[in-house]
Amino acid sequence: MKKLIFLFLGFAWIIAVRAQNVDEIITAYSQTIGGKNWDAVKGMRMTANVEQGGMKIPVEVVTMKDGRMFTKITFMGNTMTMAAFDGEKSWSTNFMTMEPEEGTAETSENSKRSMKEFPNALINYKNLGYSATLLGSEKIDGTDCHKIKLDKKTMLVEGQEVPNVEFYYLDKENNVPVLVESEIKEGEMKGKISQTKFSDYQEISGVFIPYSTSSGIKDGESQVIQFEKVEINPTVDDKDFKFPKK
Repeated sequence: MKKLIFLFLGFAWIIAVRAQNVDEIITAYSQTIGGKNWDAVKGMRMTANVEQGGMKIPVEVVTMKDGRMFTKITFMGNTMTMAAFDGEKSWSTNFMTMEPEEGTAETSENSKRSMKEFPNALINYKNLGYSATLLGSEKIDGTDCHKIKLDKKTMLVEGQEVPNVEFYYLDKENNVPVLVESEIKEGEMKGKISQTKFSDYQEISGVFIPYSTSSGIKDGESQVIQFEKVEINPTVDDKDFKFPKK
């Protein structure tokens, strides 16, 4: 009986240390990128020129604390909304017809479920009711990182609730994410691992933001975006988030 009690206490101690460690790591990360300074940030506008086929394509990404967002590109003189969410509905531009199209009910619902994650889900995981677990250490491109599993709210896929899990790799020395991974749940790439890498962290208005991102599929091709300008609390017209009225 005593052995069972000690065994139970040993497991309880291990779990407590693990939880404490993951919180310490996330707290260190939060402080590194600005801590309480993020309270004053209501939104961001990030702009870049992406090299594609020998051309420079202007990209504008706006994300707001209330969950609204849009990404626009300008191609051959035409400005198109690649993705947008107004707090209720998701929509985008059909590149074939150049007409705006509403997203599915599932797309909008999944956007609603993640709309309070600004600036990201890991920092706010407790307030969001998510669960974070430290899985150990791993090297990413030669950098020693903490690997953290983040269990978020389930997401809808073809009418079914499915797990929504992200893996964060935080640079042990600099306390910032260098990679986020998640499994693609639908479409042609279903089952593959989506990767977003972050680098070139710079300070603006008391917060630190990665000016370079690389998004793609694990062991596949990726698209690098080097942002040239970041605006904190930009003035944005509400109509840019909303589905255009005909």
